[in-house]
Amino acid sequence: MNNEPKKMLVTGVAGFLGSNLLKKLLLNGHKVVGIDNFSMGRMENISESNDHEHFLLIKNDILYQSTFDSLDEDFDVIIHLAAFKIPRYGNAVATLQTNSKGCENVLEFARKISCKCVLASTSDVYGMSPDLPFVEDGNCVIGNSKVPRWAYAVSKLFDEHLALAYMEDYNFPVVLLRFFGSYGPNQHLSWWGGPQSVFIDCILNNKPIPIHGDGTQTRTFTYVDDTVAGIYAAAMMPEANGEIFNIGANKEITILELANLLIKISNGTSGSKITMIPYDQISKGRKYQDVMRRVPDTTKAERMLGVKAKTTLEDGMRTTFEWQKNVYQRLNAVS
Repeated sequence: MNNEPKKMLVTGVAGFLGSNLLKKLLLNGHKVVGIDNFSMGRMENISESNDHEHFLLIKNDILYQSTFDSLDEDFDVIIHLAAFKIPRYGNAVATLQTNSKGCENVLEFARKISCKCVLASTSDVYGMSPDLPFVEDGNCVIGNSKVPRWAYAVSKLFDEHLALAYMEDYNFPVVLLRFFGSYGPNQHLSWWGGPQSVFIDCILNNKPIPIHGDGTQTRTFTYVDDTVAGIYAAAMMPEANGEIFNIGANKEITILELANLLIKISNGTSGSKITMIPYDQISKGRKYQDVMRRVPDTTKAERMLGVKAKTTLEDGMRTTFEWQKNVYQRLNAVS
């Protein structure tokens, strides 16, 4: 891998993945311009990096073309992480517009300056495919259009197709990364952060731990350092250009097992009990579909990028539990 310093543009820089990637980029001597509108990102996430001589923060929105018109034109790589996630309780319009129009603006800027563009996608694009583990050239099986959760998957699939079309028509390289269950420090503290974020919150605050359905649905969870290693390799390696990669861990675990693992990590300090919530009670009258198994084939990333998840699930969850606990302690001290 060529680690020669580069100038990077990172969207969503104050979010979970963006802030962790920022630390790695600066540590490796790269110059970074970061964009964030702070709708989901937090200034605290980048507090350690904010005064770094090689980092410039732009507080603006990727939905505005003017955000990109004001930028220099000497970037080596654009890493597009800004996105809206599954519209579980509304905001489907924001999800679709942010992910489609925002990506289009990023790609237009990349076209203008003929710059490599690494785009964050999601394991959600595989939808309800029965073909496991999911491989990058496998089928994407999206559910009922009346189920709002699929707005996120569809918007990311659109981004993927748009990026590949831009690469073909305008001759600049793109890389697509499908993330599987990233977690760790700086994760969002609500359900946006994933089930582990919700479960840790409940354990720390002695609230019932909600599990949808019967808890037998499975996921794989990837510690953020391992996800960032994949992003970094994709950005730095020309071999990645034009490719799609699954970035994730391979350990499959049920959601019920995850909840019990976090209870174990808490050392019995919480009185929280697991509560099963039937699917028809989740979305307040809106249709809901779950994905019962989500497991990546990461062979391609291992072979071409040289990256493989190294952090064990228990070690990563333990670190994440302590981080979230410390965040709450600081918040309580302030209040």
